[in-house]
Amino acid sequence: MAILLTKKRNKLKATQFGLPGQRKYPMPDASHARDAKARASEEFNKGRLSAGEKSQIDAKADKKLKGK
Repeated sequence: MAILLTKKRNKLKATQFGLPGQRKYPMPDASHARDAKARASEEFNKGRLSAGEKSQIDAKADKKLKGK
């Protein structure tokens, strides 16, 4: 996965995040989308992420992966 520097992360549109309101789970490319899905699953299993949030992240990541 390519490294996403703070400067580049800050330039991303809100729509490029799995949770746009919180600017969490950035997905500028397919590699980051796969990682976002993995991290969301981990956080959900630890009880730190709701089912709705995980579903939102997965849907956005799937859309990004399908379009690659």
